Amino acid sequence: MRTTLTLDEDVAALLEKTRRAKGLSFKQIVNEALRAGLRQLATPGQRRHRFKTPHADLGRCLIGGLDDVSEALATGEGEAFQ
Repeated sequence: MRTTLTLDEDVAALLEKTRRAKGLSFKQIVNEALRAGLRQLATPGQRRHRFKTPHADLGRCLIGGLDDVSEALATGEGEAFQ
């Protein structure tokens, strides 16, 4: 089949670089790239392993609250908060 493609500059540059490295014609490298890409698109992606963060009980909060940063810093540094 004969057709006209408009390629983005980065795609054309990558095709040309790969074509030179493999010593293939432009037609061959375009067909090879399309086959590989279409195969990848046609197969369902692998399911990722769900990451879980382990939990740790740190006990109760030792200061009045963490909403007031200046109070938390003063308490942490051993100062009396006003």
